[in-house]
Amino acid sequence: MTTGTKKAANRQGFKTGESVVYPTHGVGRITAIEEQEVAGFKLELFVIFFEKDKMTLRVPTAKAAAVGMRKLSESALVTKALETVSGRARIKRTMWSRRAQEYEAKINSGDIIQIAEVVRDLYRSDAQPEQSYSERQLYEAALDRLVREVAAVNATMENEALKLVEAHLAKSPKRGKTAEAEVEVDADLEDEQEEAA
Repeated sequence: MTTGTKKAANRQGFKTGESVVYPTHGVGRITAIEEQEVAGFKLELFVIFFEKDKMTLRVPTAKAAAVGMRKLSESALVTKALETVSGRARIKRTMWSRRAQEYEAKINSGDIIQIAEVVRDLYRSDAQPEQSYSERQLYEAALDRLVREVAAVNATMENEALKLVEAHLAKSPKRGKTAEAEVEVDADLEDEQEEAA
């Protein structure tokens, strides 16, 4: 295998100018593929620019898959994510700190369906009680990631993608006093309740 072929294989199909999803930062664009010498070794790096955060990240081409960098979702997967958003919220009956960690992990997974689940579960309509500060922060982070990818896949502006997501949220089953969200009882909690009985 020649050096050029080996380098192309390390790039895993990613190329300059392409939009990609980096799990912990969302949608960015590969602006260059450059070589740097680090500790005496030549290292090929993807240079990824995140417009919204005005941030540049350098990722070794050989490590792109290992860190979870991926191409934008296909249109069918975006449609599935929007359907997920309009579904019934599933809220576990566990301590908020534990749920918050799970939501954070889903947001940073880079998986559009998991991010849509967080948006769905933390969404509050005007008729519902206020969210806590931490709920609001997680909701906005998930919404931002989802909107940025929907906009990139549909080649639209972010405000149009936001309207599309909000339209799907409006279709979700009514929440509030009349209809409760589907509650998933944590297995640990069930065990404790059985032992107490």
